[in-house]
Amino acid sequence: METKSVFVTIVGRPNVGKSSLLNALVGEKIAAVSAKPQTTRTRITGVLTKDETQYVFIDTPGKHRSKNKLGEHMMKTVKETVDDSEVALLVVDCTKPVSDAEKELAASFKKRAHLSLVVNKTDLAEKEILLERLAEYSQLADFDEVIPASVLNGEGLDIIMDYLDSKAQEGPHYFPDDSFTDQPEKVLMAEMIREKALNCLDEEVPHGIAVTIDMLEERDTSKGEPILDINATIYCERESHKGIVIGKGGSMLRRIGSEARTDLENFFEIKVNLDLWVKVKEGWRNNEALIKNFGLS
Repeated sequence: METKSVFVTIVGRPNVGKSSLLNALVGEKIAAVSAKPQTTRTRITGVLTKDETQYVFIDTPGKHRSKNKLGEHMMKTVKETVDDSEVALLVVDCTKPVSDAEKELAASFKKRAHLSLVVNKTDLAEKEILLERLAEYSQLADFDEVIPASVLNGEGLDIIMDYLDSKAQEGPHYFPDDSFTDQPEKVLMAEMIREKALNCLDEEVPHGIAVTIDMLEERDTSKGEPILDINATIYCERESHKGIVIGKGGSMLRRIGSEARTDLENFFEIKVNLDLWVKVKEGWRNNEALIKNFGLS
């Protein structure tokens, strides 16, 4: 049986459902999902192997105007990923009008042979608005396909996969057939914790948060049951933010830890003991050394 593969880049502006689409297509939660913009900061690769075909999905940060060095790195990631793309899915939110960022993304792909439009969140739009948006977005480029979808409800995913099947080329599988991402365990863990912080906190605080895994160790409890000890640090940019992340009497930090622990245990299928700490690194989003230290460059 000849093996086939296809590399697929997922692009769009912030908050249109790119990471949700990646997770849905791969069947595993490997990308943080939040209603907050700029949740995805780096290039995240998801892998799905079905029979002879391997699909390699690349999730990218949302297209936006950079306000700091971290933003510059995020937009550099988008550009480099666009340059390397074989097939691209431009994901848009049908409840919103076309943005300048989407016009720029579509223009950057115009010379590429394989570009399709995924019009997401169709479950939230009235029929007249949906038809209007489909017509509006369809004018952005000469798309292979225009696919209405509701990632939340699983609608349109089969059409997307059929389209990607048609673009797969004979060639080797670049990842083990049982893998679903190239992200190291510590990166996945840090992203799960950061996602919970994003969802629990408000306004500007989440944008200034980074998470590192400082210690990771598996051991047996006194009852002989395996348990994973994780020590992690949540970094924020201001002393005032530290108090918000910790919360009154430590309530917010406990909430973040409890929600993250549930996801970690479900994902890694092992009991987890999670210790969270909070530290301040003022202005880290404009510090090249810290951006690199946090694995975001």
